[in-house]
Amino acid sequence: MESSVDRIGDPWGGRVPYGRHDRWPVRVDTFLADGVEPSMVQQWVQAASILHSDGDAMDIAVVDGRMAGVRGRAVDRVNRGRLGPKDLFGWQANASPDRLTRPLVREGGRLVECDWETAMGRVVARSRELLTERGPGSLGFYTSGQLFLEEYYTLAVLARAGVGTNHLDGNTRLCTSTAAEALKETFGCDGQPGSYDDIDHADVIALFGHNLAETQPVQWMRILDRLEGAEPPRLLCVDPRPTQVARKAAVHLAPRVGTNVALLNALLHEIIRNGHVDHAYVQAHTVGYEELAARVAECTPAWAAGICDVPAARIGEAAELLGGAGRLLSTVLQGVYQSHQATAAAVQVNNLHLIRGMLGRPGAGVLQMNGQPTAQNTRECGANGDLPGFRNWQNDAHVADLARVWNVEPSTIPHYAPPTHAMQMFRYAEQGSIRMLWVSGTNPAVSLPELGRVRSILAQERLFTVVQDLFLTETAQLADVVLPAATWGEKTGTFTNADRTVHLSDKAVEPPGEARTDLDIFLDYARRMDFRDKDGGPLITWDDPESAFEAWKRCSAGRPCDYTGLTHARLREAGGIQWPVNEQAPDGTERLYTDGISWAHPDVCENYGKDLETGAADGVVEYRSLNPDGRAMIKSAGYRPPHEMPTEDHPFQLTTGRTLYHFHTRTKTGRAPQLNDAAPDVWVEICGSDATARGLAEGDLVEVRSPRGALRGRLRVTTLRQGLLFVPFHYGYWDTPAGSGPDATTPGRAANETTITDWDPASKQPLFKTAAAALTLIERGDGGQAPAPTTTASAPQDTTGVRATTGGPGARVSQTPAGTWDASGGDR
Repeated sequence: MESSVDRIGDPWGGRVPYGRHDRWPVRVDTFLADGVEPSMVQQWVQAASILHSDGDAMDIAVVDGRMAGVRGRAVDRVNRGRLGPKDLFGWQANASPDRLTRPLVREGGRLVECDWETAMGRVVARSRELLTERGPGSLGFYTSGQLFLEEYYTLAVLARAGVGTNHLDGNTRLCTSTAAEALKETFGCDGQPGSYDDIDHADVIALFGHNLAETQPVQWMRILDRLEGAEPPRLLCVDPRPTQVARKAAVHLAPRVGTNVALLNALLHEIIRNGHVDHAYVQAHTVGYEELAARVAECTPAWAAGICDVPAARIGEAAELLGGAGRLLSTVLQGVYQSHQATAAAVQVNNLHLIRGMLGRPGAGVLQMNGQPTAQNTRECGANGDLPGFRNWQNDAHVADLARVWNVEPSTIPHYAPPTHAMQMFRYAEQGSIRMLWVSGTNPAVSLPELGRVRSILAQERLFTVVQDLFLTETAQLADVVLPAATWGEKTGTFTNADRTVHLSDKAVEPPGEARTDLDIFLDYARRMDFRDKDGGPLITWDDPESAFEAWKRCSAGRPCDYTGLTHARLREAGGIQWPVNEQAPDGTERLYTDGISWAHPDVCENYGKDLETGAADGVVEYRSLNPDGRAMIKSAGYRPPHEMPTEDHPFQLTTGRTLYHFHTRTKTGRAPQLNDAAPDVWVEICGSDATARGLAEGDLVEVRSPRGALRGRLRVTTLRQGLLFVPFHYGYWDTPAGSGPDATTPGRAANETTITDWDPASKQPLFKTAAAALTLIERGDGGQAPAPTTTASAPQDTTGVRATTGGPGARVSQTPAGTWDASGGDR
């Protein structure tokens, strides 16, 4: 029996309740294009979602060589057949008529079509010229969170051992670098301790700055199903907005933006004061508890209440919920990572689990979540601020081991300083030391902070910019060479989600025109540059996704992210498997740290730690003296006020974030009709009392201005905390007359026109949630609504007479309950 559900108006679909410690039941979601019946599907091709970090497994429907729909994979551990709105509808962007199909080069100030020989010839000629004249530090690579593992690894090898540059990072710097840094600071190594399966067992689930309902909607479905089953969990939500999570929470704390450390220190204070510490676990597995206890001794709820503007009694209730939990699962995302004292706050969540002994057991874990779909691979493969395989750039033995894998001299691999983070790369480009910047699969002209500055950097005459993408994005419009790339469903590769589950995504259809896979583009560049190993052979010896994966396995062998037990064939057969997968764990590893802390010893750890308040790096001597036995590190931090606070001229705090229906800068989701109709344009959220005080109403056109720039949008009046404005960051200019940025005919639309160039001292993640802003009325609305969803955290304060957002025709999805699906994943 199938049901038909409007998955725009009802994004999470119907419930399949289940009890604590039971297995999450199957519910298969399917969406086919208009006019396509299931019997017409000629092939179902295995894949997983590329539009968030959840890793939802799906099959792509193929009819006459084109994509015709998707369905969830019932047998997969991550989603058990469920798909979120972006999964169900986002695939339609692949067939957009404005896909790039031929390379472009800049001639006389204009981008014109050319052949691959011409485009790559220019890239290689400029690369060689710069290497000769200025050295490897003049080239930088800024990549994505949406490529495949095989592509990141190839890029890391050619950049670090081929070009020899230290300037390689991903846009994961914007979303997940704090997750990586927090895990390294606490456990000595990246890698999520917990598992999505912990949702099935936890009695308390705490979400810190994590709007799970919109960022990982399928796992929110899982929580909703548990809430309707036996022994439902109690939820703690820390978020200044009235998210769906907040509405279901037993305790909701809405702190002032930038005060997370103060709040967490008060929670730790109360947990310690009330005797909820597992001292046996602390003594056996950690160092640093005494310093933490001393640091938070004076951090009472009353003290935090004055800083966070949250009632002290509510902080006490939250602490009792956390302290009384039998099995606690915590998740963390951008409300922490993109805010002030990001790493310090994320580490305090880790501390909470360490002092309570809540690790390594079903239902007891922490997930420092990811934002980008393949962010975990960027980190594993060294395409961000680390060396491949979670190796330590300060450890000569690690560098020598990587040199052995690549068959190069250790001196070939830059390790004279930390790998350059993205914000510093753009600063170097602004100053002129980076003269070539290769951007693959991301759109910094919309996603980076202070966009006026970013556009001026990318538009420099002296900067040679290469952009590799699907569409003529705002960034591509400023490039010197544009390379048309194939995307998900048009190529084969693996990627890993936020709980270490590795999926294979197979090629279902051909890419349009002359578009090439990112792997093929990188391999072509390496061949043309003639990169060699120390014996004179080719540096890169693989030539397709499967051989690239086998090469990566050799690099990962013996490292925390060990893939040696995996193959493309096995993933194709078995579905998602959690790393490490090796002889000791042939079927994967559900949870890390089940028998103590594994990778914090000074000889094997990924880094030696940093001061959480200043970012100052420790060396091996300091690390070894503090943690000679390789235990988990309990690291404390004091609260410091944000660098930019409201003023008389800019009286609001401004925070940015996501909406359920869009991903990143809308280059894909903005081209999917149902998703675009659900949230077609930017809006500005304000609380009711602030709106009333300023004589503003729903639908008014307003301008948000910071010391850096301005944007305009229609007003949505919600119940978010007083003194705060929220703007979704997805909206740029590709679908406006201006095309690449604001001009006389197109006012500011992108949230990042206003955000500040500032980053966390430890993780170097930009702070998108700490700006001060002013609000001005531009024109009265006509009584209509803002173009914002009504189903999410953006729901209006008064829903009387407000039409629920729907996607119109074609947004309905078939949902098949458990018991009617072939366990092999085949047709019913």
